[in-house]
Amino acid sequence: MNNPHSLYIGLMSGTSLDGIDAVLAKIGPNGETSALDAVSAPFNDVLRKVLFELQSLGPNELHREKQAGNSLSLAYADTVNQLLIKANLQPSDIAAIGAHGQTIRHQPHLGDLSYTHQTLNPALLAEKTGIDVIADFRSRDMAAGGHGAPLAPAFHAQQFTSPENIAILNIGGIANLTLLPKSGEVTGFDCGPGNMLMDAWIHEHQGNAFDENGRWALQGKVNEVLLAKMLADHFFEKAPPKSTGRDDFHLDWLQGKLGSENHLSEDVQSTLLHLTAHSALEALAHHAPKTQTLIVCGGGARNTALMNLLNVKARHFFKQPLKVSTSETFGIDPQLVEGLAFAWLAWAHKEKRPANLPAVTGAKGPRILGACYPA
Repeated sequence: MNNPHSLYIGLMSGTSLDGIDAVLAKIGPNGETSALDAVSAPFNDVLRKVLFELQSLGPNELHREKQAGNSLSLAYADTVNQLLIKANLQPSDIAAIGAHGQTIRHQPHLGDLSYTHQTLNPALLAEKTGIDVIADFRSRDMAAGGHGAPLAPAFHAQQFTSPENIAILNIGGIANLTLLPKSGEVTGFDCGPGNMLMDAWIHEHQGNAFDENGRWALQGKVNEVLLAKMLADHFFEKAPPKSTGRDDFHLDWLQGKLGSENHLSEDVQSTLLHLTAHSALEALAHHAPKTQTLIVCGGGARNTALMNLLNVKARHFFKQPLKVSTSETFGIDPQLVEGLAFAWLAWAHKEKRPANLPAVTGAKGPRILGACYPA
């Protein structure tokens, strides 16, 4: 492209199933990225319920999933149109939309039969918005033997630069780490559940979509025996590259840890809060013990109780002081980092630049990610 910069839109609706983030990004010729505007839209109750039910086996799945993909595409298109109106732009002003879709299945451990599926109808999204859509980012990496996830570390490596050893902790439904040493290779991996189990538990017991600022968790007490059972899950023992999702962590998984014992529901919520913080810090201390600064992004960065717990627990895992802050330190709203990442991934596809990191995903080499659906 000959322009000094181009405009892209990144769309993200993560495993928390809380809604859609649409981010307008300005991207320069070398991939330098900044957020110009954003719109967030909650899922309606029907779509959220359908997407949640598709995480588990059920009847007539193919029809239900295709209908859900169409509904999600229409919701994406409506959010894009809201963003265009807010930013006073036309579809012709946008180079492309980067759309991840909603992960329904993620099975990266089956060798040549591994697969991942994100429900979406990119052709419908392109039709409704009049903008090229880049989607299906994970498949190419998986075809090369990788996990197809996490996808954001390549963007993190470009966006977050520091003279220190830093790490990025994205806490969405799943938590993942990007390790950015002063020298050496960038690495990253999923480190465990983020908000997903906490959201599912409070929805089951109180009907709320999430535990705002961890208030309910703070009413309970951590159950150390239960926490130890959770941390004994084989996922935490795996060496990177590794990825996870609802296939591994869900309410049935939690019920298996609870067993027949009686637990106060608020104590379980408190223990899940500790699980998210403990598993992330333990992984960070094991794989990057010299980390000096931890930058938190994603919805979890807005959970005050979780941020405070990360600060407290960091003292037990690191010999040196670990500074814990959010991506606001770098001028990026924590809620917008993933949306920006998918705008950047769309840019990389358009520019024919590889956007996976083999050290992160385990792929055989760099690959151009995504498929284009022209408007």
